[in-house]
Amino acid sequence: MPVIDVDSLSCKFGKTTALNGLSFSVDQGEIFGLVGPDGSGKTTCLRILCGLIEPSGGSVTVLGKDVCREPDAIRREIGYMAQPAGLYDELTVVENIEFYAALYGMSPARTRVRMKRLLTFSGLAPFSNRYFRNLSGGMKQKAGLSCALIHTPRVLFLDEPTNGVDPVSRRDFWKILYELKRENVTIVVASTYLDEADRCHRVAIFDNGEARWVMPPMAMRGLMKGLLFKLTVPDHLQVIKVLRPLPQVQSVGIFGASIHVSVAGKDDLIPIRAVLEHLGIRDVKVEPIEPSLEDVYLSLVTQEKDGVE
Repeated sequence: MPVIDVDSLSCKFGKTTALNGLSFSVDQGEIFGLVGPDGSGKTTCLRILCGLIEPSGGSVTVLGKDVCREPDAIRREIGYMAQPAGLYDELTVVENIEFYAALYGMSPARTRVRMKRLLTFSGLAPFSNRYFRNLSGGMKQKAGLSCALIHTPRVLFLDEPTNGVDPVSRRDFWKILYELKRENVTIVVASTYLDEADRCHRVAIFDNGEARWVMPPMAMRGLMKGLLFKLTVPDHLQVIKVLRPLPQVQSVGIFGASIHVSVAGKDDLIPIRAVLEHLGIRDVKVEPIEPSLEDVYLSLVTQEKDGVE
């Protein structure tokens, strides 16, 4: 039996549909990603899973309990970290954690033991008496995670925990999540970063309130049709405008200092080069590459808009 089971979940705020027939399940000890752009329904989904808001339709069970009928029964079994981490600026790291422990009715003795481990675990021990307002972005997220873990939850929900955090802190944060996974904690993490999907066992790609694709990241790469090439050109914007309407181009987008173009076959590069040379763009470096999940997502969305199955 899955730890989390979501079936035909819908949620409306007035005339706005936030979730539309959402379905997926999460297994014990899995790191499951809700990945998609802002406004795609990830946060609404997490809040329903935590019993914070009621859905308009469908069903949700967490740890075998109906979230809508028994919200209080699951709250002591789960941890939730919002974005941003909603801790108190005027309290220190230790005081914030103690406050959360008190909310869960933990004894002072158990709180001290658990907090010592969490501070060491997260690397926050040297900063335990620092006010929350004076922490860096990465430290604030680690403090929020420590508060969410103080009562030893079986399921952890994280809403964009690495948003706006520097690359080193992002790496450290994921190291902590992998340690939790070894303790058999089930983790559901929402993120706008498609590269973070590779760190999950499975992901649900959100788009307009729906989970369009639910599968392991490696399997998702297999959904991309054709070949992918990286083009290094002097003028990105001009080339994008030229390439987008060409029938040989399946998808195209700017990725850092280059352009990624997917085509059905290598021969499709010939007319593409010809069009660019006709416009006087001759200094083009072309090399084949393996698709990232961002490439896959762009390709799938483009195919759907074009009516390609």
